[in-house]
Amino acid sequence: MSGSREKTCCGSCCTLLISVGITVLIYWAIFQPHQIRATVASAALSNLTLVSNASSAVSYHLAVNVSLYNPSKRVNIYYDTLDAELRYRDAVLGPAASSASPTEFYQRRKTGDVVKLEFDGRGVGVSGDVAGELEKEEKGEAPVSLELDVDVRVRYVFWSIKIRQKPRIRCSLSIPVKAEGPGAGAGGALASGDRCRVKY
Repeated sequence: MSGSREKTCCGSCCTLLISVGITVLIYWAIFQPHQIRATVASAALSNLTLVSNASSAVSYHLAVNVSLYNPSKRVNIYYDTLDAELRYRDAVLGPAASSASPTEFYQRRKTGDVVKLEFDGRGVGVSGDVAGELEKEEKGEAPVSLELDVDVRVRYVFWSIKIRQKPRIRCSLSIPVKAEGPGAGAGGALASGDRCRVKY
């Protein structure tokens, strides 16, 4: 009798382990190799001005188009939220001035969509070191190195299976700038950028 119970218990454990193993294998085969890809399609920086005194501050306007691509052959993606933040040498220059456009969307397999992000910084306080580096790039009409951070909430959909993920997209922007005119600050455009880093 006890031997029969042990066999039943052992059989149940084996069935559970096999089920878990198959689930993990399916997850790995379907989702892990097919993470989203992100690239900066274009970026335009304008009205970049810097006030250097006792309390340094920077003002600017930045419009960025980010191309998001779903490389999977079988899985569709729901983008629920996109929260963006702009940085310069680890200093936060501010969140997106308005929600991403589109704010949420459905992306079919093997397709791409472009999301527009806008930043409108006005008198953003920065440290003296950051102000000095930014002033060198602005006055030297050299590329301004910015970092775009986007936190995304997505749902991967395969048949009736839905898996939620929170990928983090990091894009490096190197925008060449020059003076736009007397008192107008500096600006420049980037036709296309490097592929962004996506971490899960």
